[in-house]
Amino acid sequence: MTQFMDVHHGMKGITRDQLQAAHQADLAIEKEEGVHFERAWADPNSGTVYCLSEAPSAEAVQRIHERTGHKADEIHAVPLSV
Repeated sequence: MTQFMDVHHGMKGITRDQLQAAHQADLAIEKEEGVHFERAWADPNSGTVYCLSEAPSAEAVQRIHERTGHKADEIHAVPLSV
């Protein structure tokens, strides 16, 4: 499977609890699309949220995010990491 980094904009002021709740919502249904969300980061000042996942496709990642109410603005494959 490929790793993906997705980016969400417009989440200015997001709190740790809100980030955790959004991440938990993704985790609750991720297996239905064969996705595993590994971690999420947020910058409350800019409203940018980043999520790292392993998935069969970017479309699978987006389907999970759409179903949990926070569609990604960008999804990037990360085919190489160290």
